Amino acid sequence: MPRRVPRSAIFSNVTGDAMKRDFHSVLVVCTRRIGDVLLATPVIRSLKAALPHVMIDMLVFEGTQDILSGNTDIRRVWTIVERPGLRPHLALLGALWRRYDVALSVLAGDRPTFHAWVAGRYRIGTLLPDKKSWWKRRLLNRWIPFDNLLTHTVAMNLQLLAPLGIAPCGTPVVSWTDEDARAVCALFPDIRSGQSYVVLHVSPKFAYKTWTVAGWVALGQWLIDRGLIVVVTGVDSAEQAYCDQIIQGLPKAVNLIGQVTLPSLGYLLGRAALYVGTDTAVSHMAAAVGVPSVVLFGPSNPVKWGPWPKDFLSTARSPWHKQGSQRQGNVWLLQGEGECVPCLAEGCERHVNSLSECLQRLSVHRVIQAADAMLRERENSGAAPTSV
Repeated sequence: MPRRVPRSAIFSNVTGDAMKRDFHSVLVVCTRRIGDVLLATPVIRSLKAALPHVMIDMLVFEGTQDILSGNTDIRRVWTIVERPGLRPHLALLGALWRRYDVALSVLAGDRPTFHAWVAGRYRIGTLLPDKKSWWKRRLLNRWIPFDNLLTHTVAMNLQLLAPLGIAPCGTPVVSWTDEDARAVCALFPDIRSGQSYVVLHVSPKFAYKTWTVAGWVALGQWLIDRGLIVVVTGVDSAEQAYCDQIIQGLPKAVNLIGQVTLPSLGYLLGRAALYVGTDTAVSHMAAAVGVPSVVLFGPSNPVKWGPWPKDFLSTARSPWHKQGSQRQGNVWLLQGEGECVPCLAEGCERHVNSLSECLQRLSVHRVIQAADAMLRERENSGAAPTSV
């Protein structure tokens, strides 16, 4: 472990709110979904870019840590189950107790704030500016007002760096190892042939983010007729019948549904000519590696959750407006049909297993138009497959 110094020496004021940055270890707490973990990586990249000597760890939910595999900015990943038993939770708290000079919580919830308090001798977090959060404010040395509507998640997370005087870097970090790359090549040997391919990520984790089987099949066939290899990926889950229908409709496609890890998927995306997907962590990955991406958005708020385009210049505002299909950098965000879009609900029946009518009504013609524009732009630029 790096040497520890008194907190007063670490965090004496320099100018205004900027803290003296003589610290050696940081824990970033992000106990939520995979996409949330990925969108916290700009915080880590920013810290590492400004202070290469600092050792940075993360605390995440078990099952989300694969998105960090191969990320050389991170020394160690701690995991905790969503509902831990008393004894393992106490053991974790004991292991984390005041272990870090600084702890950052990118979430405004009770447990992440508590975990930051346990782990850090100096704590910064995001919190709702309401009366109920009074006790959490007492656990933190500094807190940033949490905005769930008008501030993108990446920009929200990066605000935690201001008290430390760290310059923000915006693009999420997608990483993989040589072993991950070899795994993809074994499943998809044509990746080395130089022939252009498109990745269709057809099944998100939740049903309310899905598009139609007919739409995916028509889009995939159009791409195949254009001379492209179509690679279909997705979550191997309860939606297996949905995925099977898509694969049956695209017998010439390469089926990698449920066969690649997230890091391997990062390598696959990094060399693709085009990506098409819905509101998932994989769409954030595609945007981050720079592949031309068409992303289908339904009830979710794009201001908060739209994929962050690679090298988007501003880290203080969202790349996206709340309503309307729009383009930023390598990402074309297509919003579903309906005056209610985005309703911010989880499906028309208000639960994650219900469908969203706005996505069911999204025409394949619109998706093909966007895909065609992206492919033509790439061809006109003479771009070769990306090697990231």
